[in-house]
Amino acid sequence: MNRITKGAPSRMLKDCPDVLNIVEMCAALGICTKTGYRLLRDGSIVSRKVGRKYCIPKAHLLAYLKMNSAVG
Repeated sequence: MNRITKGAPSRMLKDCPDVLNIVEMCAALGICTKTGYRLLRDGSIVSRKVGRKYCIPKAHLLAYLKMNSAVG
């Protein structure tokens, strides 16, 4: 069983900037960019689009990770 322990998401992202781009987000999550764009498009991870770039606040990424770790 692959469960995220309490505090693990914040430790996982501690070296990331406060606002990530799609490449940084995907690298932090260990997913491909196609999956990353799908998560942003369907609203699983809240982001802002500035011009053609997605800006993902680290707080929103942490919320997504914590929400998904509670489900399993």
